[in-house]
Amino acid sequence: MTQFIATDSSEQDAANQRNLRRLVLSAQASWHKLNLLIAICDNPQFRDQLIRTYEAELIPKGIACYQVQLNHQQPSLKQSLLDWRAQTPEWNSSTPTLVTVRGGDELLGVRLQQTKSAQERFFFSVQWTREGLREFQFPIVLWVTEAVAQGLAQQAADFWSWRGGVFEFDQPLSWQQLTPSLERERQPELTSQPEPLANPAELEQQIAALQAEDPDSPLLDSLYQSLGETYDQRLEQGVAIDRPQETAKAIAAFQSAIARRESLTDPTPLATSLNNLAALYESQGRYSEAEPLFVRSLSIREQQLGADHPDVATSLNNLAGLYDSQGRYELAEPLYHQALQLTRSLLGEQHPDVASSLNNLALLYANQGRFTEAEPLLVQALAMCQQLLGTQHPDTVGTQQSLENVRQMMGH
Repeated sequence: MTQFIATDSSEQDAANQRNLRRLVLSAQASWHKLNLLIAICDNPQFRDQLIRTYEAELIPKGIACYQVQLNHQQPSLKQSLLDWRAQTPEWNSSTPTLVTVRGGDELLGVRLQQTKSAQERFFFSVQWTREGLREFQFPIVLWVTEAVAQGLAQQAADFWSWRGGVFEFDQPLSWQQLTPSLERERQPELTSQPEPLANPAELEQQIAALQAEDPDSPLLDSLYQSLGETYDQRLEQGVAIDRPQETAKAIAAFQSAIARRESLTDPTPLATSLNNLAALYESQGRYSEAEPLFVRSLSIREQQLGADHPDVATSLNNLAGLYDSQGRYELAEPLYHQALQLTRSLLGEQHPDVASSLNNLALLYANQGRFTEAEPLLVQALAMCQQLLGTQHPDTVGTQQSLENVRQMMGH
């Protein structure tokens, strides 16, 4: 049986969390004085999530957070700040303030019937108006892409030298997918080395430090989530030193993430944590504890994301898999059918996740002795895996073995 699991962090996510923490601390250390903070991110959606995260931490502390958009036609940082100040009469200069400048990551580097590109005009502007920024006595977070950051360092070196810090954020793999996709299997790849895991001790130290400094920080739920996933991945990859102890730590971390995410305005991250803890319980045979978590995760995703969303298909697969493991086939089958139909409508007929859904349904039939119904589904899944993933991919090898087992039971 194939199982899907949500992952929203890794070693990469731990590095992002550290950089986000550095950015917040840099801002906090510079209220009422100019501090240019350069934030680098190539993914607009991930950038927006990061902005929401640090604003959610600072606003309850009485920090006035504002966002300024660069004018792409006349991309002047100083002019954009002047326009913002003129349009924000309620702003009080005595209030600790953080201004986030967006649009620097959207400047075109090509010339469109103009003597200079938008990027070149921006570099020229910040280079020669740097002194004019002194009147803005607050930290400024300027979001740019890696390419724009390199251009600033090379073409606006004087401005670049003023920076109070550079913070790079690499979007997680889940943000890099070009098409929607079901969350991938927990089973590690057999043909490649596992991805490096985050250091749980470092995450625990970050949590302890942040708990002491700001026990209500919204960053804590993500750190607990990262810690739970790290221990869970160590268990999956067989590198846990003390499995009972690390299992208990994974459960405790997910429970802490869930407790904190219960109060989020957007409960979508809560669904991920519920799903992770449920999958961990299921792997231990703790089915009665896993079921309500899978059910709630599915309900949240349907309500928040709509019925036609890849994460909903994931939750359908996970809940069906739990019922399958318990022999509750009459409950599992309609969920597998629903997940297969949804996956096909979202991703098309030829996609690895469609093959996984076919495989799940086929194995359900096989578990009930319905081999003549299982065989054609496995044939479809195998052909798809061979074409899309190659003959040596673990999904292909597993599907091939399942087909051989079914045919053996049929006497072929």
